[in-house]
Amino acid sequence: MSKFQSTKVFDGFSTVFRQWRAEDTHCKYMHGYSVSFKLWFEGDLDQRQWVWDFGGFKRSKGSIDNMQPEAWLSYMFDHTFIAAEDDPHLALFKQMHEQGLVQLRVLKDVGAERFSQFIYEKVNPFVLQETDGRVRVIRVEFREHLRNTAIFEP
Repeated sequence: MSKFQSTKVFDGFSTVFRQWRAEDTHCKYMHGYSVSFKLWFEGDLDQRQWVWDFGGFKRSKGSIDNMQPEAWLSYMFDHTFIAAEDDPHLALFKQMHEQGLVQLRVLKDVGAERFSQFIYEKVNPFVLQETDGRVRVIRVEFREHLRNTAIFEP
């Protein structure tokens, strides 16, 4: 049986993070990028002859973390500061959030590779549910500006 693939790019996000373990590089400092992600969908065609509805995140019935999927992407990555849950300065970042200085999001791990995995782990279950298992996410590419990418494939 043939499988088809399609892709969708989500862009226009500004995200700040730091990789506190990168002691020998400037990545240990808070720094930001214009970020985007590209999702690869694979599955059988639906009655419209589509793998995935390119507007499917807007018209979805389901949600991600109780949010409409595009709203979730913005909540996580648009004008946010992402810190690792084990960052030694997490308490300070939480204070900054409480004072309205940053929109803090705390993840287990930080960095482009982990962001691509995190997006996959959130979006794939949503896509499987939306399509009754007909379509799955097979790849996520996370991009920091135009030159750096990290890809996660399960």
